[in-house]
Amino acid sequence: MLTQNRKFIAPLFLLILLLLTACGEKEKNSSPTTVQDKKEAEAKTVQTTNGEVVIPTSPQRIVAEEYIASLLVLDVKPVGAPGLALENYYLKDALKDVEEIGDYGKPSIEKIIALKPDLIITGNGENYDGLSKIAPTVVIPFGELKDAHEELTYFGELLGKEQEAKDWLTQYDQKIADAKAQVDAIIPKDASFSIMEDAGKTYYAYGDNFGRGGQPVYQALGRKPPAKVADEMMEKQWAEISEEVLADYAGDYIILTSDDRTVEDFKKDPIWGSLPAVKNDHLYVWPEERSWYYDPTAVLAQVEELTNWLTNKK
Repeated sequence: MLTQNRKFIAPLFLLILLLLTACGEKEKNSSPTTVQDKKEAEAKTVQTTNGEVVIPTSPQRIVAEEYIASLLVLDVKPVGAPGLALENYYLKDALKDVEEIGDYGKPSIEKIIALKPDLIITGNGENYDGLSKIAPTVVIPFGELKDAHEELTYFGELLGKEQEAKDWLTQYDQKIADAKAQVDAIIPKDASFSIMEDAGKTYYAYGDNFGRGGQPVYQALGRKPPAKVADEMMEKQWAEISEEVLADYAGDYIILTSDDRTVEDFKKDPIWGSLPAVKNDHLYVWPEERSWYYDPTAVLAQVEELTNWLTNKK
């Protein structure tokens, strides 16, 4: 009996040994492929102005020179940003613990390296060579994204937050539509609007994508500049103007950025005081702190502020 059992045990042992060896070889051969597949799943290639760039699918440490409000909307908080962004009236509370990386357009390479970013986002391509050596860098040139929809849609796709972007834009559109309906019910549709800035010794007029109120007035509320200068404003986006031609750029309503003068000051000014918008109390003066920014969050807040003024709400 013992001899007969041995005849069965020996082949069985050999079979088990062969199976274990085969499994080991299979695991050994498949391991590198599994690791490689995982790495590929954690990264993706995006087309940028600088060609194809491989970025993390879920970046954890983003340094952003620009487009910070869109990141926050998508619940993505950068680890570093320029000082100018950290002063944003509409975002500064949310950015309290974000590290300052220097001036916009001239960031400190040393500060960025210390933050160990896995992705850098900027609107300024001049620093691409230096930044791209630190981490994958995506450049979206200034002005390329024309409005909140383009901006949120782009970053939703870039960061894998498509649904979050759609949800926010749905709410955004509803708020804008409500504000526009209120304004349209009171202000004639053919009334012209001017976006201007008091720069002390000179003045500037702006189009629909240069801050100072252009986005909320021209894009969100659908208003137009004076017909005589409309093409210039929308094409060039800005114009330096003197008091001699001020009347040509002044619409029925003027939204004016000034840190030094009030509505009453402009009413007393011989030239400004002669403009129909000023005479009719259609001049709105606000500080640069609130008018300069034109990210999606700022635009939404500015639409509410200007709608309250235009509809005489306090």
